[in-house]
Amino acid sequence: MISVEQALANVFDLVNPTDIEDIPLSQAGGRILARSLHALRDQPPFASSAMDGYAVQSDDLLSGAQLQVIGTSAAGARCDLELNSGQAIRIFTGAPVPEGADRILIQEDCTRDGDTITVGENIDAATYIRPMGGDFTKGDEITAPLYLGPAEISLLAAMNIPVVPVFRKPVIALVATGDELVTVGDTPDIDQIISSNNYGLKVMIEAAGGIGRILPIARDTRAELEYVLGLCDDVDMIVTLGGASVGDYDLVHSVAGEMGMDTSFYKVAMRPGKPLMAGRLRGIPMVGLPGNPVSSMVCGTVFLVPAINAMLGLGKAALSTQNAVLSKDLGKNGPRAHYMRAVTEMENGNLTVKAFERQDSSLLSVLSQANALIVRQPNAPALGAGQSVSIIPL
Repeated sequence: MISVEQALANVFDLVNPTDIEDIPLSQAGGRILARSLHALRDQPPFASSAMDGYAVQSDDLLSGAQLQVIGTSAAGARCDLELNSGQAIRIFTGAPVPEGADRILIQEDCTRDGDTITVGENIDAATYIRPMGGDFTKGDEITAPLYLGPAEISLLAAMNIPVVPVFRKPVIALVATGDELVTVGDTPDIDQIISSNNYGLKVMIEAAGGIGRILPIARDTRAELEYVLGLCDDVDMIVTLGGASVGDYDLVHSVAGEMGMDTSFYKVAMRPGKPLMAGRLRGIPMVGLPGNPVSSMVCGTVFLVPAINAMLGLGKAALSTQNAVLSKDLGKNGPRAHYMRAVTEMENGNLTVKAFERQDSSLLSVLSQANALIVRQPNAPALGAGQSVSIIPL
């Protein structure tokens, strides 16, 4: 068995960033920017008003002074008049500041009678002028790689960039194996169960930015497993579920080997998830996950999500952990790294965490209640309540 760290490094060796595609900005939300871009204009493209009021000259703003209103500047309809001393131009938020003005007198600080305004007492000292290019200037860089969320999409739109280069979403085939499995919605025999891992992993893959493709369940025969694996020629990664252990009916490792798989590793010192393997099958990265539902989901979190990040150009790194304070004692850990289902909450400003009593790798009900995994290193000593542990948020 190899360590989790070495196994993850080996998985990273199998994957590379996907190719780049240009897509409309309107479709780029949630994607990863693949090449750096540069602003095509200044924002704002002119000095603009930050408030409704009057464009004036600062030297005219004496309490009780009267100024003549000579025009109006609105967003999309600038005033081309040049402002002189003793004059004011009505202005609205976002409108261009007229020539000669160096300040906006907000409307609350004056009174108007016809075309004359009178400056009030104790007026706001702010100028309320947004300078040209105050947000960004032409040529400013948006550096890739970058997750394109709502704020980033809005910024690119303001920069007048209609098409963006993004990494193509990696397509990941999900191959559940076993005579005991039936598809959701089918009626199982008395000794069968519903295939669930593939559905959960599809959601996990797509939340990470990939495309999960659920293939037909492969029964426990060499011919059927070869057939289903043969459907994977156009994907970026193959993920098998189950069939990677050492039982008489665990065929994935041997059949993949007969089909030319170059094995990177087989078995990892972790729980849940020991019967994990990886390699290349006909040039395609392949990861064999355990069949137990929780084992496959935990291994998906630890290995598949970082691999997808790498394929999306985000670098090759394990998922970030954070510290939390134990609210209950933990016993000594065994020789394998342990990823314990747990629940966190805030108590008196501190993030606390408590492991569930039941950690059996078949208990999806416990996983569904967990919002974190406590990460315990091999042979870690017992810890008491109040001590710190590393967690992976779920």
